[in-house]
Amino acid sequence: MFQNFDVISERDAVAGRVERLRGWLADAGFDGMVIPRADAHQGETVAPHDARLAWATGFTGSAGTAIILAERAALCIDGRYTIQAREQTPPEVYEYVAVMETRPEEWLAGAVSEGAVIGFDPWLFTTAAVERLEAALKRKGAELRPLGENPVDLLWEDQPPAPSGAARIHSATLAGRDSAAKRTEVAEALKEDDAAATVLTQPDSIAWLLNIRGSDIARVPVVHAFAVIHASGDVDLVANPEKFSGEVREHLGNAVSLHPVDGFGAVLDKLSGTVRLDRDTCPVWVVKRVEAAGAKVAWGRDPCALPKARKTSAELDGMRAAHRRDGAAFARFLHWLDRALDTGEKLDEIMVAEKLEAFRRDTGALLDLSFDTISAAGEHAALPHYRVNRQSNRAIDSGQHGEVYLVDSGAQYADGTTDITRTLAAGPVDPEIRRRATLVLKGMIAISLARWPKGVAGAHLDALARIALWQQGLDFDHGTGHGVGAHLDVHEGPQNLSRRGTVPLEPGMILSNEPGFYKEGHYGIRIENLVIVTGPEVPPGGEREMMGFETLTLAPIDRKLIDSRLLTDAERFWLDSYHARVFTEIAPLVDQPVADWLEDACAPL
Repeated sequence: MFQNFDVISERDAVAGRVERLRGWLADAGFDGMVIPRADAHQGETVAPHDARLAWATGFTGSAGTAIILAERAALCIDGRYTIQAREQTPPEVYEYVAVMETRPEEWLAGAVSEGAVIGFDPWLFTTAAVERLEAALKRKGAELRPLGENPVDLLWEDQPPAPSGAARIHSATLAGRDSAAKRTEVAEALKEDDAAATVLTQPDSIAWLLNIRGSDIARVPVVHAFAVIHASGDVDLVANPEKFSGEVREHLGNAVSLHPVDGFGAVLDKLSGTVRLDRDTCPVWVVKRVEAAGAKVAWGRDPCALPKARKTSAELDGMRAAHRRDGAAFARFLHWLDRALDTGEKLDEIMVAEKLEAFRRDTGALLDLSFDTISAAGEHAALPHYRVNRQSNRAIDSGQHGEVYLVDSGAQYADGTTDITRTLAAGPVDPEIRRRATLVLKGMIAISLARWPKGVAGAHLDALARIALWQQGLDFDHGTGHGVGAHLDVHEGPQNLSRRGTVPLEPGMILSNEPGFYKEGHYGIRIENLVIVTGPEVPPGGEREMMGFETLTLAPIDRKLIDSRLLTDAERFWLDSYHARVFTEIAPLVDQPVADWLEDACAPL
């Protein structure tokens, strides 16, 4: 889980790789290329085989784009990764571009010359992304051209093999519906749109549709696959056949035909009529192949996305059970950590993260973590997506001056996925930290208490999490919350709580509620609970149906970081009620010393 990472030697290696890429591009008639952090499935997490951006730059963050030209190169990243990018990437090779200020296509258009030819891998880009690049280059008289081969794959001598994890059955009992019912629903949606078929490229959609899970991606229980679902409800599944045992093939049934990966083109060549494709997730390679087959492309959202986001009652019950189990493990962890800090035990970021994982493994139900644990002390907590390694690992200082420790972690259980963040006081903390931690808490409570009518999206609610911070001239540079799958991807779309959240929130959707504040070089604060969209119902005295949130996560919030004078009566009531619920539901699941500690941790303000 925690690797050695020699930044200096990796930077030297990156400089040599970029020069080799430039030589290959020049020989092939290209003036540069664009390398996204993406694979052919456009998922957030990529397998080691597909970590092309990391190979070409040294940057290991979960989002970014590299642009390599003959004389210049840029790494385009968002505010989460500014410090990480500067630490991992050779500054003599790459310029650092903040995407909130300058989009990658804008930088590219400003850097290329008239007549330049820029390459891209059509497997790694969507039509939406390509259109933005083409429009920017056209204004400069330059051209975007697909690469026949990706030079990174050709030059990467020790590139890991493509993932080959086994597929497994996800029971209809946990899913709440069998695969046949889901296929019928999608087929009916296609018929309503007069579409003959749709191509699915995102593994979590395919996993949901077919009630299967896998292990091709670390922390994400999916199978790398493509699928075509026809208006008849039949499915052509494209994946490595060796991943599917006889039992899984029997589960898929006669309506699902399995094809090898190199047979994907042949499957697409047989399409005709109108084929629905998702502009934001479908690779350009697929679009061009469908068009070449003579089919008409109709743009529309992946038809599995919204049904997958609207959890069934069985999935919601499973998520509640998973969160109670996880809450008990987390309580044991917090009890251990509190005692260790009080006694001055020597602790470091890796040791604490491993201890938390051990408590989860003790449940006997843990299948995997849902993402690599963010275990961050002091100034490391100011990096929202910090990933500790053997070189960056530092001690947690609970001595005279103290600091904060932030842990953002989650688990994959067969019945659900968890994601929780708590910020904890390690020793005495500065009053400024307590004030700002309380402002973050006020934002989390505001989301928890929110009520809204049908049609409201995440962008409409996002400001509620920030208003207390805004009033003090503060903010945070990430969304307030992401969607979460049911034993699937911990980052699930299309729902989210952010300024870009345009999808109306619907009952059964699960999201994170995680406002924060980060003071670079000093400390970071984030509090995260998962919530379910509930309702609609008419509140007492109301006249319109309103939706709201049910909190899933069950863990105390560190009282040592709360300045109760800053909380309103309503906020105190919410916090006391939440803590009472945590104690009531979790105390029976832990041994007596932990229950005694939990009672104190959950005492009313």
